Amino acid sequence: MTDHTAPDFTRNERIAGLIEQLSAYIEHYHHGSVELVNIKDDTITVRLGGACAECEFSTQTLQGWVAGSIRQFFPNMTIDAIE
Repeated sequence: MTDHTAPDFTRNERIAGLIEQLSAYIEHYHHGSVELVNIKDDTITVRLGGACAECEFSTQTLQGWVAGSIRQFFPNMTIDAIE
């Protein structure tokens, strides 16, 4: 039997991967996107794009869906958005 070692990703790599997964879902079902702009200390900055950029529900998407999903895995992170 061979030993399997899980990949040792950094916190920032795990955050980037989660945002990529969220963006893929948003792109497929809503024709929008979420892009990672920056991670500094405990603050993640993202940009909503595509159909999400000018949608009246973009605040709910950001705070409810994107931030909520990130906080499940990274509860101490703050999420900001830029246009």
